[in-house]
Formats: sequence, structure tokens, C-alpha cells
Amino acid sequence: MKYISTRGEAPSVLFTETLLAGLAPDGGLYLPQAYPRLSRETIAGFAGRAYGDVAETIIAPFLAGGSEMGSLREMIAAAYESFRHPAVAPITQLDSNLFVLELFHGPTLAFKDLAMQLLAKLIDHVLAARGERATIIGATSGDTGAAAIEAFAGLPQVDVFILYPHGRVSDVQRRQMTTVEAANIHTIALEGTFDDAQACVKNMFNHKRLRNELNLCGVNSINFARILFQTIYYFTSAAVLGAPHREVSFVVPTGNFGDIFAGWMAKRLGLPIDRLVIATNSNDILARTLASGHYSVQGVQPTQSPSMDIQVSSNFERLLFEAHGRDSDVLRRLMAGLRQSQEFWLEPGPLQAIRAEFDAYSATEAETTQEIGRCWQENGYLADPHTAVGISAARKSKANNLASPLVVLGTAHPGKFPDAIERAVGLRPALPGKLAGLSQRNERFSILPNDQNEIESFIRARTTRAPRRVAS
Repeated sequence: MKYISTRGEAPSVLFTETLLAGLAPDGGLYLPQAYPRLSRETIAGFAGRAYGDVAETIIAPFLAGGSEMGSLREMIAAAYESFRHPAVAPITQLDSNLFVLELFHGPTLAFKDLAMQLLAKLIDHVLAARGERATIIGATSGDTGAAAIEAFAGLPQVDVFILYPHGRVSDVQRRQMTTVEAANIHTIALEGTFDDAQACVKNMFNHKRLRNELNLCGVNSINFARILFQTIYYFTSAAVLGAPHREVSFVVPTGNFGDIFAGWMAKRLGLPIDRLVIATNSNDILARTLASGHYSVQGVQPTQSPSMDIQVSSNFERLLFEAHGRDSDVLRRLMAGLRQSQEFWLEPGPLQAIRAEFDAYSATEAETTQEIGRCWQENGYLADPHTAVGISAARKSKANNLASPLVVLGTAHPGKFPDAIERAVGLRPALPGKLAGLSQRNERFSILPNDQNEIESFIRARTTRAPRRVAS
């Protein structure tokens, strides 16, 4: 299978190159030339099967012909062996037609673990086979960084640099990144927003000399492998609820649009999904865009759900590409408008195509706190602020008479946001397992200004030079 760039000015590549490159050389995002489709019989057979078995069935067609195929089963088993629940991603029922898909039973207590653990195994496998090193860089609004650091810490083929917005993540999220002692881990507290950090990472990938010199590899959801691995739990949860014999709808708390685009892709692979519901906090650019057709970047508001404090949703580019019939010329014009004026308008046709599959709702800070309290009082269930945003959106969706089961993606453990939980319900949740003593550990991080040159110099000075991989 070959992969193409949304911008249309990069050659098609095999899966391994998308895995190591992350961002295409023309600044676009990779997508498969065509989507394989699973039969109804195959999807029905997912019910009762182990998570790893389902993962192998879904992933294998995308890797067809790659050298990593022979070790895929072993890498999948290793990726999920540390999860605290035997189902990996279990479902909890809140109401007659409302469910939470718990994606926080991995080592860093966030949904990012489900893709990142496998991503690290694959990247390490490919680099070792090639005798190469790589420099992993990523931007995080809270959870991606911790998941990447946990997954890649101590691996001999990589140096890891994670940028997060200084003072804009929870204490637990920060400490998960800054208390890891592995020598190959470097955490940068950027004086700016997540959008600033994300722009910095993209600029480094677009800096061809730096990209080749440091053998850059991206682990944000710009990396197609991340999206692919996130489709798996859509299938496992839908199978539990009766797919393919009945449709299921999903409500996804999202900022960067990666997790919900994985749902869109699962639908293309054959999963019978009714609606995909975008749930946003006060940083509601996606809800505003679906309502008006106007994508307009505003200032980022700090909230109690910091992983969604985003205005520039990178993976929305993938949906725009698909909604415009994979027309790269149009896509480049939209992205140029975003870069120049921080906005663009969608034509009626593509906007209608998006609305045909997606709904969008936002939750205020007050509504988020209220939802945390309601879930606790009515169900005895502690929902973290991001999941609460999703549950709030789900209730609004139910008011619009969605008939299919509604599955809210539970994106983080409540113990990662104890202040928000305590404000809402009066109790302070503890962190489970090995994270219980996190607050007593020493932190190690560097505070840097939002200056591209200074950040690149910092990374150059701390990277172990590797044999170069020639960019595509």
C-alpha cells in the first residue's frame, strides 16, 4: 500500500516512510491511496476477541509488504501487556443508551497510550533493522508528551524532545513528563501555547537541512500510524454493542482532531457508524466551523481540560482533503489562507459533506464542572474534565434524537486532574499504581522562549548524531 500527502507535492511512499517521517516533505499529512474494507463477517467476529487480535487484523493490510509484518504480532503483544485492564479499552454504561469507552488504563493514564506504545515498538524495530538513530520531536497539550516519553524512554535508537506550553498543563501531566530520568528524554517548557509548540515542530520538519541532519521523526497525531492505531478501539467497542448488526455513534473530546478522524477512518474501513460527534471545550473552533463554515483562529483560553486548549487542529487538514474530493490544489489554498490570515471559508459542498457525518457541541467551564458532579451523583462515576466535555456533548446529542448507542471516548483518568475533580465533587482522586508517588519525584526540564532558532539550537546541542536517512 502506498501513502500520499494531502498537499500533493510529495512522492507516494510505503508505510515505513510515513512511520518515520510523520510529516510529508511538502508540509502535508499522509493518507493511504485507498482504504481497505473489512467485511461484515470480520467485524462481527471481533466480538469477544482479544484487543491485540483485533489490532492485528486491522493494521496488517496497511503494512502489507513491509519488513515489520513478520514481528507485528509480537510488537502488539508487547505494546498492550502493561495495561491495567484485561480488555485494554473496556466500556462502562452510564445510562440506557450512553456509554463511556475507557481509554485510560495504559501506563500514563490517557488514551494516547493506545497508539503510542505500539508506535514506539514499530519505530524502534525499523530503526534497529536499518542501523539508524532518530530524533523524536513532539508538541503536547498535556497527554501526548507523557505517553511518548513513557514509550520511548531508554530506547537506544532515539533522542526524544517534547515541547509543552509552560504553565498550561496540569501538575500531574507536567510531572509525568519532567520526572523521567532516562538520558534520552528532554522536556522543554515553551513560553507560549500548544499552538506555538505545534507550529515550532512543524517548522522543524519543514526545515529540510535540520530534518535530514537530525533524522527527525514525529510522534504527534500528524503521524498517520497514530491515527491508524486509534481506529482499533472504535471496532472493539462497536462490536461489544452489536456492530455490524446495528450502528453506533461516537462522541469524541478533541482539540487536534486526530482521535475523531480515526473514527471517520474506521467508518471508511467498514464500521457502521451513525454519527461522529465533536466535543470541544471553550476553545470551540471546530464547533464554530461546522456551524458557520468559517474556520477562524482566536486566542487560546486556558481551561480545566488543557489537552483540548487548541485552536489550530492539525488533523482537520485530513478531513478537508477528503471532503474536497482529495483535491490537493484546493487544500493548499485553504492552508495558505490559514497561514496568512488565520482563517478560511468552506464552500457549501464540502461543508455539507462534513455535516453529513459530523455534529459538534461545546461545553463551557461551568457545564464541564456540572457534568463531573452529575456523573458522580447519579452514577458514582468519576469523569475527568475532558471526558466530562464529551458526556455533556452526548447529552446534547441525545436531545437531538440520535437513535444509535452513544459511546463517549473517556480520554484520561480522573486522577490526572485532581483539582478539577475536587472542585466538582469535593474529593481528590488518587493516582493508581506506580504513579502514586509522582508528586515527590524530582523534576527535570528546560524553560525556553517561543523562538524557533533557540529551540533548534537547544535540540542540536543535545542530539546524538546518527546515520542520515535521505528524505523522500
